[in-house]
Amino acid sequence: MQIYLAFYSLIRTFASMKLSVIIPVYRVESTLDRCVESVLAQQVDGMEVILVDDGSPDRCPMMCDEWQRKDQRISVIHKANGGLSDARNAGLDRACGEYVTFVDSDDYVAPNTYGPALQTIGDADIMEYPVARRLPLGCREYSDTGEYWRTEQVYTHTYAWNKIYRRALFSGIRYPKGRIFEDVYTLPLLLRAARKVRTTDRGCYHYCYNPAGITATADGEGLAQLLDAHLSGGMTMDDRYYLYLLNIQSDVWEATRAPLLLTRRHVDTTLFHGISKLKAITNNLFGIKFICRTNSLLHLVKKPARW
Repeated sequence: MQIYLAFYSLIRTFASMKLSVIIPVYRVESTLDRCVESVLAQQVDGMEVILVDDGSPDRCPMMCDEWQRKDQRISVIHKANGGLSDARNAGLDRACGEYVTFVDSDDYVAPNTYGPALQTIGDADIMEYPVARRLPLGCREYSDTGEYWRTEQVYTHTYAWNKIYRRALFSGIRYPKGRIFEDVYTLPLLLRAARKVRTTDRGCYHYCYNPAGITATADGEGLAQLLDAHLSGGMTMDDRYYLYLLNIQSDVWEATRAPLLLTRRHVDTTLFHGISKLKAITNNLFGIKFICRTNSLLHLVKKPARW
């Protein structure tokens, strides 16, 4: 009888699970507690928190276990080190919520963020909320996810962590293991599977810059992966998106001198101002390679000058 009651309770828990929060953990002794505390403070009924210890060589595995003992909403996965994508995927394989979201363990979430987002997500498959000091958002709805990509210039904030997703979107979709900028590869796939996206001005994700982090230390090969992720994503490119990618292409060429990946296109220069307008005009007149060489020369003359 006791086994039956325990099984019935487990089924009810999974059936009512609203949100799964996945937190990859690696070498974050000094920030892990702050991150977990910020998530546990969210006003959400039916929330599970999955700490994925990605083979961290410090005290993080023990800290994760301590959190699991302190709060029944927390479960822990201990695994061999496989990188951020592999850790997120392990969390997705364990998740039971109707919705799922991610938090990097050196960041934290402002109070009263998840609750309002879930209350207003409605029939949307993705809800995006603001990022402190870098991404304000309004309250909008998009039935055309391509329009969302272009209007909100989502290509500049493809972050996995300031979004709540309907977990069903990840059926057949996982983060690419071994890739830098894995979120740039994955978000277009999720958008193609989504029917509707909403943005909100409520809540806030606190991103904490790590100068030793993967993104901050990306070399030429990493930047080439970033450009490849954008070009292989299949999202419609407008002139603003093109100019954004032109900046990445310029950095890739300067670091690697590899053949250009970006195809030249003529852009509407009236869309731009200042340095961006000058770059657009130069692109139309002389092409991408000229811009790459000029940008590289400017870096030699005065670091870190860039046009």
